[in-house]
Amino acid sequence: MGRARRRRERVLEHLTELGRLPLGGAPAPAFRTRLRAQLVSGELTDEPARPARHTHRKPARRRPLLSQLATFGLAGAMMVSSFATYRAVPGDSLYPLKRAAETTLVRLSTDDTERGERELDSAKTRAKEVASLLGSSIDGPLVSKTLKDMEESTRAGISRLERAEPRSPKIKTFARDQKDMVEPMLEQLNEAQLAQAEGYLDYIEGLVAPK
Repeated sequence: MGRARRRRERVLEHLTELGRLPLGGAPAPAFRTRLRAQLVSGELTDEPARPARHTHRKPARRRPLLSQLATFGLAGAMMVSSFATYRAVPGDSLYPLKRAAETTLVRLSTDDTERGERELDSAKTRAKEVASLLGSSIDGPLVSKTLKDMEESTRAGISRLERAEPRSPKIKTFARDQKDMVEPMLEQLNEAQLAQAEGYLDYIEGLVAPK
Protein backbone atom coordinates (compact mmCIF):
# COMPACT_ATOMS: atom_id res chain seq x y z
CA MET A 1 0.00 0.00 0.00
CA GLY A 2 1.51 3.35 -1.04
CA ARG A 3 2.08 6.27 1.29
CA ALA A 4 -0.52 8.38 -0.56
CA ARG A 5 -3.20 5.75 -0.05
CA ARG A 6 -2.33 5.37 3.64
CA ARG A 7 -2.54 9.15 4.10
CA ARG A 8 -5.93 9.25 2.38
CA GLU A 9 -7.29 6.47 4.58
CA ARG A 10 -6.09 8.23 7.75
CA VAL A 11 -7.74 11.49 6.68
CA LEU A 12 -10.98 9.62 5.93
CA GLU A 13 -10.83 7.96 9.35
CA HIS A 14 -10.56 11.40 10.99
CA LEU A 15 -13.39 12.82 8.87
CA THR A 16 -15.60 9.86 9.72
CA GLU A 17 -14.82 10.16 13.45
CA LEU A 18 -15.56 13.89 13.42
CA GLY A 19 -18.70 13.32 11.35
CA ARG A 20 -20.13 11.12 14.14
CA LEU A 21 -19.93 13.96 16.65
CA PRO A 22 -23.30 15.39 17.74
CA LEU A 23 -23.76 19.09 17.03
CA GLY A 24 -21.82 20.93 19.71
CA GLY A 25 -19.74 17.83 20.65
CA ALA A 26 -15.98 17.99 20.98
CA PRO A 27 -13.46 15.43 19.72
CA ALA A 28 -12.41 12.87 22.33
CA PRO A 29 -9.02 13.41 24.03
CA ALA A 30 -7.70 10.18 22.51
CA PHE A 31 -8.59 11.41 19.01
CA ARG A 32 -6.86 14.77 19.62
CA THR A 33 -3.74 13.00 20.90
CA ARG A 34 -3.64 10.63 17.92
CA LEU A 35 -4.13 13.44 15.40
CA ARG A 36 -1.38 15.53 17.00
CA ALA A 37 1.04 12.59 16.99
CA GLN A 38 0.36 11.88 13.31
CA LEU A 39 0.84 15.50 12.36
CA VAL A 40 4.13 15.68 14.21
CA SER A 41 5.38 12.45 12.61
CA GLY A 42 4.38 13.60 9.12
CA GLU A 43 1.86 10.79 8.56
CA LEU A 44 -0.86 13.19 7.38
CA THR A 45 1.37 15.36 5.25
CA ASP A 46 3.30 14.92 2.04
CA GLU A 47 6.58 14.83 4.00
CA PRO A 48 7.13 11.35 5.43
CA ALA A 49 8.99 11.12 8.72
CA ARG A 50 12.68 10.38 8.12
CA PRO A 51 13.72 6.92 9.26
CA ALA A 52 16.27 6.70 12.04
CA ARG A 53 19.81 6.02 10.85
CA HIS A 54 22.08 3.96 13.04
CA THR A 55 25.35 5.76 12.38
CA HIS A 56 28.11 7.23 14.48
CA ARG A 57 27.46 10.77 13.36
CA LYS A 58 26.93 13.47 15.89
CA PRO A 59 23.33 13.63 17.07
CA ALA A 60 21.31 16.16 15.10
CA ARG A 61 20.46 19.29 16.96
CA ARG A 62 16.97 19.47 18.30
CA ARG A 63 14.52 21.43 16.27
CA PRO A 64 14.25 24.98 17.47
CA LEU A 65 11.50 25.60 19.97
CA LEU A 66 9.78 27.88 17.48
CA SER A 67 9.53 25.02 14.96
CA GLN A 68 7.99 22.72 17.56
CA LEU A 69 5.51 25.36 18.60
CA ALA A 70 4.58 25.89 14.95
CA THR A 71 3.93 22.16 14.53
CA PHE A 72 1.68 21.98 17.57
CA GLY A 73 0.01 25.21 16.51
CA LEU A 74 -0.80 23.67 13.13
CA ALA A 75 -2.22 20.58 14.80
CA GLY A 76 -4.35 22.71 17.09
CA ALA A 77 -5.56 24.88 14.23
CA MET A 78 -6.60 21.82 12.23
CA MET A 79 -8.48 20.39 15.20
CA VAL A 80 -10.27 23.66 15.90
CA SER A 81 -11.12 24.08 12.22
CA SER A 82 -12.49 20.53 11.99
CA PHE A 83 -14.51 21.01 15.17
CA ALA A 84 -15.95 24.31 13.95
CA THR A 85 -16.75 22.78 10.55
CA TYR A 86 -18.80 19.93 12.02
CA ARG A 87 -20.67 22.33 14.30
CA ALA A 88 -21.63 24.50 11.31
CA VAL A 89 -25.30 24.87 10.41
CA PRO A 90 -26.88 26.20 7.20
CA GLY A 91 -25.97 29.85 6.78
CA ASP A 92 -22.55 29.53 8.45
CA SER A 93 -19.45 30.26 6.36
CA LEU A 94 -18.00 26.80 7.08
CA TYR A 95 -21.20 24.93 6.18
CA PRO A 96 -20.26 24.28 2.51
CA LEU A 97 -17.03 22.65 3.74
CA LYS A 98 -19.03 20.40 6.05
CA ARG A 99 -21.28 19.30 3.18
CA ALA A 100 -18.28 18.77 0.89
CA ALA A 101 -16.68 16.48 3.49
CA GLU A 102 -19.90 14.46 3.77
CA THR A 103 -20.13 14.12 -0.01
CA THR A 104 -16.52 12.99 -0.20
CA LEU A 105 -17.11 10.29 2.40
CA VAL A 106 -20.10 8.99 0.46
CA ARG A 107 -18.26 8.94 -2.85
CA LEU A 108 -15.25 7.14 -1.39
CA SER A 109 -17.40 4.44 0.22
CA THR A 110 -16.61 0.97 -1.04
CA ASP A 111 -20.12 -0.45 -1.56
CA ASP A 112 -23.84 0.37 -1.57
CA THR A 113 -24.30 -0.63 2.08
CA GLU A 114 -21.65 1.79 3.30
CA ARG A 115 -22.84 4.54 0.98
CA GLY A 116 -26.42 4.04 2.07
CA GLU A 117 -25.49 4.23 5.75
CA ARG A 118 -23.53 7.43 5.20
CA GLU A 119 -26.43 8.99 3.28
CA LEU A 120 -28.70 8.17 6.22
CA ASP A 121 -26.15 9.67 8.62
CA SER A 122 -26.33 12.84 6.52
CA ALA A 123 -30.14 12.78 6.76
CA LYS A 124 -29.90 12.54 10.56
CA THR A 125 -27.51 15.49 10.57
CA ARG A 126 -29.94 17.54 8.46
CA ALA A 127 -32.71 16.82 10.98
CA LYS A 128 -30.51 18.10 13.82
CA GLU A 129 -29.71 21.19 11.76
CA VAL A 130 -33.42 21.90 11.23
CA ALA A 131 -33.98 21.68 14.98
CA SER A 132 -31.07 24.06 15.54
CA LEU A 133 -32.36 26.52 12.96
CA LEU A 134 -35.86 26.53 14.48
CA GLY A 135 -34.35 27.61 17.77
CA SER A 136 -32.52 30.54 16.18
CA SER A 137 -33.43 33.75 14.41
CA ILE A 138 -32.16 32.69 10.98
CA ASP A 139 -34.60 30.01 9.88
CA GLY A 140 -36.78 31.12 6.93
CA PRO A 141 -35.71 29.59 3.60
CA LEU A 142 -32.85 27.71 5.26
CA VAL A 143 -35.31 25.41 7.03
CA SER A 144 -37.09 24.57 3.79
CA LYS A 145 -33.78 23.91 2.01
CA THR A 146 -32.50 21.72 4.84
CA LEU A 147 -35.75 19.73 4.96
CA LYS A 148 -35.40 19.14 1.22
CA ASP A 149 -31.78 18.01 1.61
CA MET A 150 -32.83 15.71 4.45
CA GLU A 151 -35.41 13.98 2.27
CA GLU A 152 -33.01 13.65 -0.67
CA SER A 153 -30.34 12.04 1.54
CA THR A 154 -32.95 9.75 3.07
CA ARG A 155 -34.28 8.54 -0.27
CA ALA A 156 -30.75 8.04 -1.64
CA GLY A 157 -29.66 6.11 1.44
CA ILE A 158 -32.78 3.93 1.57
CA SER A 159 -32.49 3.16 -2.15
CA ARG A 160 -28.89 1.97 -1.74
CA LEU A 161 -29.62 -0.08 1.38
CA GLU A 162 -32.68 -1.73 -0.13
CA ARG A 163 -30.57 -2.68 -3.13
CA ALA A 164 -27.74 -4.09 -1.00
CA GLU A 165 -29.73 -5.44 1.99
CA PRO A 166 -33.46 -5.59 1.10
CA ARG A 167 -34.61 -6.48 4.63
CA SER A 168 -31.98 -4.60 6.59
CA PRO A 169 -33.14 -3.77 10.16
CA LYS A 170 -31.10 -0.56 9.84
CA ILE A 171 -33.86 0.90 7.68
CA LYS A 172 -36.59 0.52 10.30
CA THR A 173 -34.30 1.75 13.06
CA PHE A 174 -33.43 4.84 11.03
CA ALA A 175 -37.10 5.54 10.23
CA ARG A 176 -38.13 5.33 13.89
CA ASP A 177 -35.28 7.59 15.00
CA GLN A 178 -36.07 10.17 12.32
CA LYS A 179 -39.75 10.14 13.20
CA ASP A 180 -38.87 10.87 16.84
CA MET A 181 -36.62 13.72 15.67
CA VAL A 182 -38.98 15.35 13.14
CA GLU A 183 -42.39 15.08 14.79
CA PRO A 184 -41.62 17.51 17.66
CA MET A 185 -40.68 20.16 15.08
CA LEU A 186 -44.08 20.24 13.38
CA GLU A 187 -45.67 22.90 15.56
CA GLN A 188 -42.77 25.30 14.86
CA LEU A 189 -43.01 25.07 11.06
CA ASN A 190 -44.86 27.40 8.74
CA GLU A 191 -47.46 26.07 6.30
CA ALA A 192 -45.04 25.25 3.46
CA GLN A 193 -42.47 23.71 5.79
CA LEU A 194 -45.19 21.69 7.52
CA ALA A 195 -46.24 20.19 4.19
CA GLN A 196 -42.62 19.20 3.54
CA ALA A 197 -42.20 17.61 6.95
CA GLU A 198 -45.51 15.74 6.84
CA GLY A 199 -44.68 14.37 3.39
CA TYR A 200 -41.34 13.19 4.75
CA LEU A 201 -42.99 11.52 7.75
CA ASP A 202 -45.45 9.74 5.46
CA TYR A 203 -42.50 8.39 3.49
CA ILE A 204 -40.50 7.09 6.46
CA GLU A 205 -43.59 5.67 8.17
CA GLY A 206 -43.98 3.48 5.10
CA LEU A 207 -40.52 2.09 5.80
CA VAL A 208 -41.54 0.66 9.19
CA ALA A 209 -44.90 -0.68 8.08
CA PRO A 210 -45.01 -4.51 7.82
CA LYS A 211 -44.59 -5.82 4.28
